[in-house]
Amino acid sequence: MVANVQDKHVELDKKKNSSGGSRGADPLLPAQCALLSRRPDYLTHPVTYNATFIPHAAFQPPEPLPHRYSDTIDTFSSYKYRNTCNISSLDLHAPFAPLCPDRESMVTAMSSGGRIGNDAPYMPRGCDMRWFSTEEICEILARFEKVIIIGDSMMRHVIGSINVMIREDLGYGAVTDWNFSPEERKDCFCNYQFNVKACSIQGIFKTADVVRNDPDSIACPVNSIDVMIEQMIRFPIASEELDRLRSLLPATKPSRPYAFIFGHGLWNDLDLQATLDWLDTILDTVLSQAPWVSPSSSLSSSGSSTSHGRKRETGFWPRLFLTPNAPGKDKPDEWIITQGNKATMIFEESVGIEVRKRGLEHLGTWNATVQSNKFDGVHVDLRGNLVKAMMVMNWLSMLEVESF
Repeated sequence: MVANVQDKHVELDKKKNSSGGSRGADPLLPAQCALLSRRPDYLTHPVTYNATFIPHAAFQPPEPLPHRYSDTIDTFSSYKYRNTCNISSLDLHAPFAPLCPDRESMVTAMSSGGRIGNDAPYMPRGCDMRWFSTEEICEILARFEKVIIIGDSMMRHVIGSINVMIREDLGYGAVTDWNFSPEERKDCFCNYQFNVKACSIQGIFKTADVVRNDPDSIACPVNSIDVMIEQMIRFPIASEELDRLRSLLPATKPSRPYAFIFGHGLWNDLDLQATLDWLDTILDTVLSQAPWVSPSSSLSSSGSSTSHGRKRETGFWPRLFLTPNAPGKDKPDEWIITQGNKATMIFEESVGIEVRKRGLEHLGTWNATVQSNKFDGVHVDLRGNLVKAMMVMNWLSMLEVESF
């Protein structure tokens, strides 16, 4: 049987605090950044190993290899408010073998999985994903100059969940708790961090804001990661929103790659053409401001719906598109026709076809969220969003950053 083996761990920082984190560390040097912009050996050098096969079992146990250790334990055990929030990573993901061997099979498996019961652990279909430790998450994010998330409140919850993991805080990791009032500390705690009615403006939009306001809460080395969201919720896109995006993009090629993660749909009533126009406008904006993402592309920056009608085969421009959550029982009746299960499933399938024509990869979230708890029939809770964020981390982890 073929699997992957863990390489020697690259020590991110030697100045670890007593709890094993990296808070208060010095910024990474350029040479360290170059070293971190590599994938670990277990992703690039498959080897043979002896596996124990259990006959007639629905799922085989995960491979007995070092890099799968964190998949089998509660990685939240040392997080703040772990017991109060009562969330274990093992409640969210049940590991099994085999691990998906490449990014294409990984994204397909994550999009196609399911749960054995409401809010049961999510399991990809056919092959498994990783459940990374915080240390691994820091290492993955450090491979990129920036990870830019673009979209609506669902995407805001993805970056919120990433912040929960890099801050190791289940209680307030997704929100700006450093300036909370007593009432906000009560209303935006644990699962309720993603309550869009009470806590939407308190979400963390940039890891840079955490570095500036509460640097000791980040488990990653200082200045090693940069994750942010630009909220662009509908088409047409406001000019000031595109200007903010341009301000994030250097005209010359940086030392590490940028990764882009998109999410859109509900604010345009799952109108496929509006979503494609939204996406094409953003892609044209990125290409015109930062031509290094696809140096030999001859495509125009006209913003037309046909300007991205073929894949770009050159350059390293990693892009992932997430389609919306499955609707829940509390979805308002007025939206059932345009945003109900049938419409959402058709939209997910159609978007997957179209974005792949543009060179993007597509992560469907209907399967991951259909049996997940939702506040309002639209937005999944902390548990569901942590699963979505970890799926994004799996995609990031398998990008060939060494080719940049």
